[in-house]
Amino acid sequence: MGKRRSGRELLRSLSKKQKKHLREFGEEHPFYDKPLLLLLLNSCFHFQSENSDKSSAESDSETEVEQVSVYHKLLATLKTSPESESEEEEEEDESESDEAGESEAEIDSEGSQQTGEVDGGEEDKNDTSEEEEATDTAEQTLSQEQADGADTSCDPRHGVIEEFTDVKHESEFSLETNFMEEESGDCDADKRDSNPFKQHMDKELEEKEIEKMSTLPKSSSQSQWSRLGQLTFSSTLEKHKTLKADKEVDVKQLYLHKPLESTWPKVNKHFLPSANKPSDSPFTPLQRELFCIMNTYRDLFYPERNALTNGEEIRQAYCLHALNHVLKANAQVLSNNAKRRDRKPGTDTDDYRDQGLTRPKVLMIVPFRESALRIVHIFINLLEVNDKKKIDVSNKKRFKGEFGSDPEEKPPNLKRPEDYEAVFAGNIDDHFRIGVAILQKSMRLYAPFYSSDIIIASPLGMRTVIGAEGEKKRDFDFLSSIEILIIDQADVYLMQNWEHVLHLMKHINLLPLDSHGVDFSRVRMLNLNNWSKYYRQTLLFSALQDPQINSVFNKHCFNYVGQVAIRNVPLTGSISHVVVQLPHVFRRLEAESVAAVIDTRFQFFINNVLPEYRDAIMSHTLIYVPSYFDYVRLRNYFKKEDLNFTHICEYTKKAGVCRARRFFLKGEKQFLLFTERFHFYKRYTIKGIRNLIFYELPTYPHFYSEICNMMKATDSGVDATWTCTVLYSKYDAQKLAAVVGIDRTAQMLQSKKNVHLFVTGEN
Repeated sequence: MGKRRSGRELLRSLSKKQKKHLREFGEEHPFYDKPLLLLLLNSCFHFQSENSDKSSAESDSETEVEQVSVYHKLLATLKTSPESESEEEEEEDESESDEAGESEAEIDSEGSQQTGEVDGGEEDKNDTSEEEEATDTAEQTLSQEQADGADTSCDPRHGVIEEFTDVKHESEFSLETNFMEEESGDCDADKRDSNPFKQHMDKELEEKEIEKMSTLPKSSSQSQWSRLGQLTFSSTLEKHKTLKADKEVDVKQLYLHKPLESTWPKVNKHFLPSANKPSDSPFTPLQRELFCIMNTYRDLFYPERNALTNGEEIRQAYCLHALNHVLKANAQVLSNNAKRRDRKPGTDTDDYRDQGLTRPKVLMIVPFRESALRIVHIFINLLEVNDKKKIDVSNKKRFKGEFGSDPEEKPPNLKRPEDYEAVFAGNIDDHFRIGVAILQKSMRLYAPFYSSDIIIASPLGMRTVIGAEGEKKRDFDFLSSIEILIIDQADVYLMQNWEHVLHLMKHINLLPLDSHGVDFSRVRMLNLNNWSKYYRQTLLFSALQDPQINSVFNKHCFNYVGQVAIRNVPLTGSISHVVVQLPHVFRRLEAESVAAVIDTRFQFFINNVLPEYRDAIMSHTLIYVPSYFDYVRLRNYFKKEDLNFTHICEYTKKAGVCRARRFFLKGEKQFLLFTERFHFYKRYTIKGIRNLIFYELPTYPHFYSEICNMMKATDSGVDATWTCTVLYSKYDAQKLAAVVGIDRTAQMLQSKKNVHLFVTGEN
């Protein structure tokens, strides 16, 4: 009874909002910042031992093939927990009051600090490195369980563990059994030789060209466009022809598939000037130049996406391109179905090779469910010619329920920067995947992957399906014939788990292990030759240039047409947005290679930087650490040296965060280790900073000015005593240029010695 009672007490400790999220997704998102995975995993084993007889009896009555994990049994008890509604409401109120107590306006008040201390209890007082690393192990264990059951996710309304797929409308959306509707007027859509889709997919490469692309380096050229700026064109097969952006774009010259020619101007009118005439271009200047590149089927890397300014107009542009591609491909298949039906016996069937080895053509990787929701809404709007001709969308209500958001879930007292609100708007769950099938005037949501035209997923959603080597249940055959890969908001994945993106890139466009019922007489030769990756177009959008993102674009994109990358250099840098007056000291460290930078930086810090801050006079020192692995290394070293410090990372509990902030503000702790991922997900204002050390340049340039400007929140202290020290190497050129500007970066990198550069925020 004691163990069972402890399990119930564990459930009662969760708020109503946390229970809902735990029931739906099996874990809490870092946004809510209360990692209970380790406690839940430990408790579920006690729960199983007390209820083993009952569980075995229930399993005998079940006819399901899949075995439900112990972890999911614990989640199932959330539905039958004998808690009253009043208790849940009280817990929800306490959760919201905790958020209010941690707001910047009340962090100095003693009452809010005491509340945080009471909520935390004494169990968080001694957070050891083993416990925090065990949290990571618990997350990996959970990911392993999800990977083993690749098609499992909880239905928010029914509590079903098995992932929902629509099998009801299979025949209606089958490409093999449907034919082109004559009244649609799309039968001749692919007969025009100048059609970019037809030109790209009908190109027959030779083996010597494939060998050339695999061995020879790419030749590059540069061009200057009015809106995009500096463009770099690269290709292996041929020298680039000068590609110029059209100043005026006629929709009819873009070879858009019907009904996109008529719907696009209506859908995109929100981004156009109010005085725009019907005869004017239906594209914004940015959309016009981006779509000009997309429509040539070149790979594209655009590292200047901004959630506040141009994020939505970029989404509109790539949705138009993806939908145009799918409609053209399906129209070609349906048209050939009619021709095959009416052909004479003995006719050569090689004229009808119009498919891949599997049906999915477009893969769209986005970070949150809200992004998927907006994409589907754009698709629906583009397919609806007018208000009278509504398209049939299956499972639309279920989709809105699972991918929509409740405005009441977010506490109203949270005040965060505008860019934070834009990135974390709506449903921010990062574990999802959904198949979309489009056939003429209908759309099918939750289509099985092998019956889908478009797959919209997060990196984690793809990772749990693809699985890892050695796992029994894994599948990636549906990625074999992807023709367009769209990775939006790539910078966010650096804050989630970049390994999931790399894992996806390693499993895309591989030969499938099973035929999946494909008609090989309809499969293109490029797919049979395993040359799909040379025809795949990759569209990569990010808010910044980062070596890891650049590596994906350079090493995993093999498009025979070539690649286009926007390479604009920052002129000023984010240091110009620092409003407090303080000296910024940039200290250079010398490393022999990129691999040696990590150890070199650590030794440089403990030997050259840290000794200067050990004195009690240098109190209130915040150390900003972008990498979690560097954070663990520094934390263990500080403990070994018995330094007076506290620490905050993305896995720290609310009470621990509140306590660390209070200790640091009052000067009870001299150092505060602070991770970048915590700042990305929380954006708390840390008060009491007098000395600031950037262990490494931040991933997001504007984080530099944000952290520096936190010093103005300090009531006590003299401006002259504030310091800011930054560690950098020659391999941090991109990050350095984004902070100090290109001119200062060139000067700093030319010097071979450690450089002390003193600047102020107004320079």
